[in-house]
Amino acid sequence: MQPIERIKVVHSPGAMAHHGHLIAGGFVLPCALGRAGISRMKREGDGATPAGELRPLEIRYRADRVARPQTLLPVRPIAPDDGWGDAPFDANYNRPVRRPYGASHERLWRDDHLYDLLIVLDYNMRPRAHGRGSAIFFHLARPDYGPTEGCIAIKQQHLRFVINTLGRNTVIQIE
Repeated sequence: MQPIERIKVVHSPGAMAHHGHLIAGGFVLPCALGRAGISRMKREGDGATPAGELRPLEIRYRADRVARPQTLLPVRPIAPDDGWGDAPFDANYNRPVRRPYGASHERLWRDDHLYDLLIVLDYNMRPRAHGRGSAIFFHLARPDYGPTEGCIAIKQQHLRFVINTLGRNTVIQIE
């Protein structure tokens, strides 16, 4: 299968701020967004999904819960000590960290299933602006498509479809 070049994520008109749609390869799929909807002025902790063009960097997965995904992107299993720095003035802000970690961070090895399978997106990576938002992922949705903290979330079968069709040049357009 040829990689999808562009995936579009939009807010669902007339819906709650955190309800959206993902448009990819002729499919329109429901998705959850940040509790504050989509914002062009993303800030750490604001609950907004950042608007703009993002690229997928790598796939992470819980090998004890899901099968290794098939994709053209780098794939890495999540370990119990994996985290992601989210303290705005820490040296490892918006970077992977090993737990325990002294500054605030996101746990990637979660008790729920939201991060069993995820795509790391290039939001605020290079250059990195402290306080502009961190840990923006494409991950599994709650059963009710409840809001995220700023990520994009869809159900597992849809996320597997997206992962299978991603290429290194795929652009995720969030509007």
